[in-house]
Amino acid sequence: MPRRVFVNLHNLGMQPSPFSTRPSALIDFRSPDSQSPPLHLAFGEPRETLCAHGLDEVTQVIGQAEARARAGAWCVGHLNYEAAPAFDPALTTHGHPADAGPLAQFHVYDAPLGPEAAARAWRPEAQHQATVRWDGEPPRAAFEAAMGAIQRAIAAGEYYQVNLTSALTGTLEGDPLVLFDRLRGAQPHAYAAYIAGLHDNTALLSVSPELFFDWRGGRLLARPMKGTAPRGHTPADDEAQRQALAASAKERAENVMIVDLLRNDLSRVAEPHTVRVPRLFHTEAWPTVWQLTSDIEARTRSGIELLDVFRALFPCGSVTGAPKVRAMAAIRSLEPVPRGVYCGAIGVLQPGGMATFNVPIRTLALRGQRVRCGIGSGITSDARVEGEWAEWQHKRLFADRASEAFDLLETLRLSDGELLHVEHHRARMATAAVHFGFVWDAAAFEAAARALSAQHPTGMWRVRLLSDRAGRVQAQAYPLEPSPAEVTVQLAHTPLPHSDGEFCRHKTTRRAHYDAFAPTEPGVFDTLLWNERGEITEFTRGNVALKLNGEWLTPALSSGLLPGVARASLLQAHTLREAVLHTRDLADAQGLAFFNSLRGWIPARLGPTLPIPT
Repeated sequence: MPRRVFVNLHNLGMQPSPFSTRPSALIDFRSPDSQSPPLHLAFGEPRETLCAHGLDEVTQVIGQAEARARAGAWCVGHLNYEAAPAFDPALTTHGHPADAGPLAQFHVYDAPLGPEAAARAWRPEAQHQATVRWDGEPPRAAFEAAMGAIQRAIAAGEYYQVNLTSALTGTLEGDPLVLFDRLRGAQPHAYAAYIAGLHDNTALLSVSPELFFDWRGGRLLARPMKGTAPRGHTPADDEAQRQALAASAKERAENVMIVDLLRNDLSRVAEPHTVRVPRLFHTEAWPTVWQLTSDIEARTRSGIELLDVFRALFPCGSVTGAPKVRAMAAIRSLEPVPRGVYCGAIGVLQPGGMATFNVPIRTLALRGQRVRCGIGSGITSDARVEGEWAEWQHKRLFADRASEAFDLLETLRLSDGELLHVEHHRARMATAAVHFGFVWDAAAFEAAARALSAQHPTGMWRVRLLSDRAGRVQAQAYPLEPSPAEVTVQLAHTPLPHSDGEFCRHKTTRRAHYDAFAPTEPGVFDTLLWNERGEITEFTRGNVALKLNGEWLTPALSSGLLPGVARASLLQAHTLREAVLHTRDLADAQGLAFFNSLRGWIPARLGPTLPIPT
């Protein structure tokens, strides 16, 4: 006999539930099409929770959840990737550990919270904070070995594509709801869901951009996401990245393989001749990546139930590969641990039975204070190690961005009541606000700058202008000591990790990656940084210039660095020229300089350091 799967929270004998004062579920799903409204809902304490801890209980939970919804309830829940064999024993996965929580779970509600209560639920407590300290990274060597094995098997004809994944792990300090709010800011307009577990030490925080399926009125829509490119650093570069993705034979092949797989999956529940692909190779812009999506839809046959839809589609082909059975067997052998909710399904059943589920990518699973975040990509015959590894790094940026609070920052000089280059700093901060999805209040910036100038009519001051996510601006001034005539600098001993990341290209209060390279030797003014390719980037507090063959050069933005205000001015005046500079160029340089808009131009000399990397 299977274990009872109907669970009433009031009969569990647990400590008082936090659901009475905090939401147990939040749903912020974008509209799946032009006819369907988006969902922005908050839920309090569920009247019951349906749980499946074993494979033999999964189908019962699906059936019970659909029955509750058809009777007028709302159901919000998830399925782990490892639930797949419950629908088809040929789909192999890791076993489900007994202590890993439910394979499937749905909270059942009579109704969402009303407007006032919902507004409170969506608004985290102002005094609460959240920080994630990431301590586990996917090992590069294991990634390369697994990718090599996949490509050898593809060459041998075993399958066409396998979705390979791994995970970041870390520790959360603070409130999961604050972290979820920040994740939504980092990945807006997604299929976002927060679901607290049956016990108060687990939660799912998903801001997935991928629709698994939407089923309503007999129409079944799937929108797989396959094909990725990084966002560009300028509008022109961004458009070039989009066009390259749309035209990429490799990315289009990867996408169409999954489209074909899902066409076949949908046909299992479709009326004959109704499966179609109304949109193919559509580029979607997300904060850190471009994604390639396609739409597949069908009319479902009479008598089809939600369980039939899951039997036909789960797990989504975009996170398995093709053919699905063989690809999942490869995943089982290559990935050492279960995926959990990552690559499973998270969704909501509305009264009447309408169902919308995401594919839980861009998703954090919390258990106590521990956090797990999966990342992955589809490996095909023409995939390249560097390209796939770079894709993993771009996909993780949503989590990096949300890991701790930060403000936008501009540092500039106030000289006898006049802020130097203030209009350029304002423009750069406005650009950063657009990039990070912050509210931008130009009037607040102007007011803060004017007030600070009026308060300090004489003398030299170092000014910090900060703007938070809500657009609130504050200004700070500190006495500025005269700049030295020359400074001694040191070369970093190791490359700056993720030098191409957004926190190197936009100025914010998130500076731990710079602070790790702060000089500790007496008399050293700053550290000169370089990236994984051996290219010089910048100092931790300013830009750099090298004189080579009688010409002053500064590193190109492609190397990964902050586009300084003083740098732009010197380039416009043709005092400097951009070039890709390497650490080996330091040996031939006739001059070296530190510069920024606060200190101006300061000649520099390289002090004692480790051997220059080549």
